[in-house]
Amino acid sequence: MSGDRKPPQTEIGRVTSSKMDKTIVVQAMRTVQHPLYRKYIRTPRVFKAHDEHNDALPGALVKICSTRPLSKTKRWRLVEILEQGPEE
Repeated sequence: MSGDRKPPQTEIGRVTSSKMDKTIVVQAMRTVQHPLYRKYIRTPRVFKAHDEHNDALPGALVKICSTRPLSKTKRWRLVEILEQGPEE
């Protein structure tokens, strides 16, 4: 059973903060249906991702994938910037 790894999970979300060095905070929205009322509700999920070159700005649309633990809370890394946020 060697080499039977799952492919890494990927998420697409918006950068909410890039104030930390080499770290961005990404918020991905997930749509779930309420079990009783059947209304669709958007729930945010927050990830801390590794950004090696500090490229992503707040508001940017990014793609991240899961990786080994890089710190206490950082378990994701930046794959690509799909749409750059507003320049500051």
